[in-house]
Amino acid sequence: MTGRPATTTLWRPTGPAELELVRESGWRAWPPRLPEQPIFYPVLNEDYAIKIARDWNVKHDGSGHVTRFEVDSEFLRRYPVQQAGGRTILELWVPAEELDDFNAHIVGKIQLVHTFQ
Repeated sequence: MTGRPATTTLWRPTGPAELELVRESGWRAWPPRLPEQPIFYPVLNEDYAIKIARDWNVKHDGSGHVTRFEVDSEFLRRYPVQQAGGRTILELWVPAEELDDFNAHIVGKIQLVHTFQ
């Protein structure tokens, strides 16, 4: 009997433009990075994602959103957890050129869980 692979829950704070591209993908994939964005960084906890969406995205984009999604845990082993500040400021750093492969390992759909204006 084969089942669903073990997954890890990730969070992504995002602005309205990126969220629209996710919506256009059918909530299945993150859009390619812009030239000035060499890394895609999902985060490992909801509180950190909320802080970025609320405190940064709203200020710069007029709104901020938090998404939640599942990724095959075995696949994620290639990306060491990065501590980008305090103990709970944890991210994965996915090189832009690996984003298509990363997207292929998303299990289910990307879910919008918070919106801040």
